[in-house]
Amino acid sequence: MSATDLVLRFVYPNNPNADFRTVNIHQIVEGSDAAPIEMYKFHHPNTGFMTGVTSIQRKNMDTQIWENAGQIEWSSNTSGAVYFGVERVIFRASSHPAATSRRFKVNNSEYKWKVAENGTDLICVSDSLTNRGKTIALWTQETLILRVAERAEGFLDRVVVTCFLNLWFKRLNLW
Repeated sequence: MSATDLVLRFVYPNNPNADFRTVNIHQIVEGSDAAPIEMYKFHHPNTGFMTGVTSIQRKNMDTQIWENAGQIEWSSNTSGAVYFGVERVIFRASSHPAATSRRFKVNNSEYKWKVAENGTDLICVSDSLTNRGKTIALWTQETLILRVAERAEGFLDRVVVTCFLNLWFKRLNLW
């Protein structure tokens, strides 16, 4: 990863009763004294329920207004649909206990999240022929930081949401 990466810190509520699917994500500007910038808000109001809707908002940095970036409709703790505008993407936890990666597509390119060698962090790499194996994002569990390569900013919402879902599955020991 490089100095031009987008650095995002996941900030979970201090409330012990808050659902883990509620999280704010702040952009950290490395090497700067600037305060973290709120960038995403995931809100799941149905604490403790397997179903419900997690709303996803993204701050428009030009207008400073929160905009709808999508939503996650949970059919269960392990499956549902993500809506990015009118596009609907079905998801479910893998039924294969030995699965080592989780894939997602953006346009005609494929990417996959995999567990790092330390067993806690996640790495997202390109799985397309021309860029196979190139890291586009790295989740560090110890610091709750997601680093996203500059080349992935065009599909940042997809990277953030798929990371969020994979963290949920890891929390449920489904990976």
